[in-house]
Amino acid sequence: MGIKTALPAAELGFYSLVLSGALAYAGRGLLEASQDGAHRKAFRESVRPGWEYIGRKMDVADFEWVMWFTSFRNIIIFALSGHVLFAKLCTMVAPQLRSWMYAVYGVLAVVGTMGPWYLLLLLGHCVGLYVASLLGQPWLCLGFGLASLASFKMDPLISWQSGFVTGTFDLQDVLFHGGSGFTVLRCTSFALECCAHPDRRYSLADLLKYNFYLPFFFFGPIMTFDRFHAQALRIPQTLGMPLQVSQVEPVRPEGELWHIRAQAGLSVVTVMAVDIFFHFFYILTIPSDLKFASRLPDSALAGLAYSNLVYDWVKAAVLFGVVNTVARLDHLDPPQPPKCITVLYVFGETHFDRGINDWLCKYVYNHIGGDHSAVIPELAASVATFAITTLWLGPCNIVYLWSLLNCFGLNFELWVQKLAEREPLAQIEARLSEQMTRRVRALFGAINFWAIIMYNLVSLNSLEFTELVAQRLLLTGFPQTTLAILFVTYCGVQLVKERERTLALEKEQRQDKEKPE
Repeated sequence: MGIKTALPAAELGFYSLVLSGALAYAGRGLLEASQDGAHRKAFRESVRPGWEYIGRKMDVADFEWVMWFTSFRNIIIFALSGHVLFAKLCTMVAPQLRSWMYAVYGVLAVVGTMGPWYLLLLLGHCVGLYVASLLGQPWLCLGFGLASLASFKMDPLISWQSGFVTGTFDLQDVLFHGGSGFTVLRCTSFALECCAHPDRRYSLADLLKYNFYLPFFFFGPIMTFDRFHAQALRIPQTLGMPLQVSQVEPVRPEGELWHIRAQAGLSVVTVMAVDIFFHFFYILTIPSDLKFASRLPDSALAGLAYSNLVYDWVKAAVLFGVVNTVARLDHLDPPQPPKCITVLYVFGETHFDRGINDWLCKYVYNHIGGDHSAVIPELAASVATFAITTLWLGPCNIVYLWSLLNCFGLNFELWVQKLAEREPLAQIEARLSEQMTRRVRALFGAINFWAIIMYNLVSLNSLEFTELVAQRLLLTGFPQTTLAILFVTYCGVQLVKERERTLALEKEQRQDKEKPE
């Protein structure tokens, strides 16, 4: 069944009507629950007075979001604005030193935030992986990188290394783990690229320029070294062209600056919209009170689970949107924000950080799994990938469970695909029309969609809340609630498939226009 298979317009209109009505109904239930629970004793710590002109309390359960856009807002704006201004000044005065300016400014920002001893700690890890890269053994570089990462994720080394940070402040742990973890991944990427391209002479200075680029330093996203080096230094990629640093500021494509401004404006609007949303919907606080959450209607409970994952995507999209805006001003093409959970019904496309996903795919998943069509190599690739992901997130019981569930989901998709290619299922599918095949696949996509939600809700919220949602939707509410939610999700998957079909047709039309006559 091709992606270009269309469904009748009336059918798609019906799906849109059902989905809109279901979301509105679930939203109404969440709004009423938020109003009823605003004055509960269990909500006092995380539901506090919000904007005066709204006149309602606000959900402040996510301390990172609150810190980013309240107490640390001015610091973030100051640091990134300084980066942009100094980058522009250096480009005007000495464009050949542009990449050095990025590194120097990043080093100064790290020293000012975390202290000189923390900088020396990271430099030690950078030098260690640089030395490993000189040996030209990929397995050694990857092993050394994972050992360095483990030292920041597991005791007793993590406790010892955290002592290198001077001072105390609210986001200290977040910045420590972010800066350290991303540093190790960047240095490992550098080492592996050195092994992959022994003909290219990369220096320690290249590594430091790459690692201490401030917009990516603490929170990512990760750009693999080959991409960053080519873009930051504007190195020609054509075979046979000399490797040299551009002496002038790269020319922007027409309309790019407008898109950068639009992205910056969209990030600001999104932050305001999320804050307003939290005045009316306490989606982060309600799951912490299981007694209250258990009294929600089934539709509201399903909407609560779904909205928790959507919020996590919005949070990542805003963070990466701000960082990517600055990176684009520096003429970089950073990894895009992750796909919204709303359009995901396949485990293979599920990720909340596209940069880390690209890193894992390039150096682990694709390297072991090949074209991902064989069961055993795919199993080995996914196990290795999620093992490293577990180390990245920090080994603990919840992360173990999350990795196990998502690794199973990724492999189960391949097993079902292989089963569908064999008789008699392949023969049955061949007898169906393309439209009916799309409907059948959308039904399985709806089941997969909720598997993705449940598997990721474990880590994004809590195991207890996930158990409550599963029990209500699958056991207590069976069959009415289960089938109703499955049908609504099926409608959503069909609309996503229609969007994919439209995008595929538009892409094909663009390619036809670009073909020489």
